[in-house]
Amino acid sequence: MQEQGHRILVINPGSTSTKIGVFDNDISILEKTLRHDTDVINSFENIIDQYEFRKNAILETLDQEGFNISKLSAVCGRGGLLRPIEGGTYAVNDDMLQDLREGFAGQHASNLGGIIAYEIATALNIPSYIVDPVVVDEMEPIARISGLSKIERISIFHALNQKAVARRVAKELGKKYEDMNLIVTHMGGGITVGAHKQGRVIDVNNGLHGEGPFSPERAGTVPIGDLVSLCFSGQYYREEITKMLVGQGGLVGYLGTNDAVKVEKMIEAGDEKAKLVYSAMAYQVAKEIGAASAVLNGKVDAIIITGGLAYGKSFVKEISDRISWIADVIVQPGEDELQALAEGALRVLRGEENEKVYPGNVNVEATV
Repeated sequence: MQEQGHRILVINPGSTSTKIGVFDNDISILEKTLRHDTDVINSFENIIDQYEFRKNAILETLDQEGFNISKLSAVCGRGGLLRPIEGGTYAVNDDMLQDLREGFAGQHASNLGGIIAYEIATALNIPSYIVDPVVVDEMEPIARISGLSKIERISIFHALNQKAVARRVAKELGKKYEDMNLIVTHMGGGITVGAHKQGRVIDVNNGLHGEGPFSPERAGTVPIGDLVSLCFSGQYYREEITKMLVGQGGLVGYLGTNDAVKVEKMIEAGDEKAKLVYSAMAYQVAKEIGAASAVLNGKVDAIIITGGLAYGKSFVKEISDRISWIADVIVQPGEDELQALAEGALRVLRGEENEKVYPGNVNVEATV
């Protein structure tokens, strides 16, 4: 019996570009990156004011490519900085639109994804969705305790790619994601290591605001006392300290570059400092994976390594050599966010899972 066809438009807004894709079921038939003029982007007072401009650019591109949007079954946008929610595919509703427009958890270009998806879909009388935004929070209560009563650990990680890759690997192994215990390590500009227990990420490091391994441009966990001393040394403004931690930390701080390929060339040329720092990053990733295995009581079906840094064979080997005793290591380099968005919408359209209603049960106080 031939499968019913579902044509899905997916939208992933970035700071100065918008990536779009059109999928027939899970097969990509168009992928484009729309690069926006920086002066035009900067002319908008708020990020959210860009939605009409970006929506029109998407529709014009689809028209130029010869796509009849009336044949679309659904539109799926990248989820933005919303309230903490469990993973899954969510229908865009009024509560979500309000939080995206107001920037409930902050202003970011990804907030435009759900809004643009809704605007295009509503005009066509078809559903609009978001899938696994960065605010996915499935952490268990014990994982939220930080050790400092005024600060609670929160979940901010590469949820879209981590869950998409976990589902694909489970399928390749002939199992369901919801029946497996996996450790998924996303390695890009930031690095996050998630403990996936039967379909839920019960613990994960905050890859944005200073937890876990250092990465190409983020400092990760640093000695707290020394950081406090640096903050009150009188030498730096708050913004400068923040930039040291996110943007100028990690490889950038030590070696002046966030380009892993460049670092590997430095090592090949005999740069001992580059070799030590790069090995230290692999060491910290392996250590975080080891911690995640403890979260899962050592019952780990597989360890998945993904993201851009997973293309570096020597880097991955350094990690694997330290943690392969825990479970089989499966390497899935890169990330395909458009594919992940399409797959999330498709699961709902096929009836494989139910669409979720935003915001559901959330702990709002934890995000304030």
